[in-house]
Amino acid sequence: MTALAYARYDLLRVVRNRRFFIFSIGFPLILYLVIAGSNKDKTIASIPFPVYYLTGMTAWGSMNGVVSGGGLISLERSLGWTRQLRVTPLPPWAYMASKVIRGYAMAALTIIFLYLAGLAMSVHLAISGWLLMTGLILVGLLPFAALGIMLGHLLTPDTLGPALGGISALFALLGGAWGPLGQTGAFHDIARALPSYWLVQAGEAGLTRTAWSSTGWIVIAVWTVVLARLAMLAYRRDTAKN
Repeated sequence: MTALAYARYDLLRVVRNRRFFIFSIGFPLILYLVIAGSNKDKTIASIPFPVYYLTGMTAWGSMNGVVSGGGLISLERSLGWTRQLRVTPLPPWAYMASKVIRGYAMAALTIIFLYLAGLAMSVHLAISGWLLMTGLILVGLLPFAALGIMLGHLLTPDTLGPALGGISALFALLGGAWGPLGQTGAFHDIARALPSYWLVQAGEAGLTRTAWSSTGWIVIAVWTVVLARLAMLAYRRDTAKN
């Protein structure tokens, strides 16, 4: 199997994944329309509420989309599909790249639907603001793509679902996707050390057209490198057992 053929197969599975549409698009979209619609005139940290909550729900939904790719990996392992791939010419890098592309395809659908909801809620940003916000979200999803791959090679399908849901929810909560935990203090300091916090801050970046501070780039880079390394180790450990 070639790298291109495998990537195409993985992308086709995105549109057949009903749980993805429910948890990564359905829930964030409904919450955004209901909550942002009733708080149009409010602000959070000087950011109009519809803008803040748009990136909060986009962060949560796209995180779910990227991380949930681990569920498909775990299912493939349980069915023996991963073992079959190892007797094909498909190199490990192509396998990993395909999983990342699939996760980003899921995230892209989430982003599109929520952006359309934001426009319906009269969220107005300059074109450069939309592009900057989107670019930062895509960069901020890198560590979560690695996290999904790692968990997919460590857990079984029965245990992975609750783990993925709990981890995504915890990152979303601490990162401020559902509302900031505070502007100062220990919780705020913890939040700034999480990649999910900087995903949410992409909304302010889109509004001000100013990218993250150096702290944000460092946090995303460190989490990406560490989780990518752990994902590769989990993959090698898994393949060595089978």
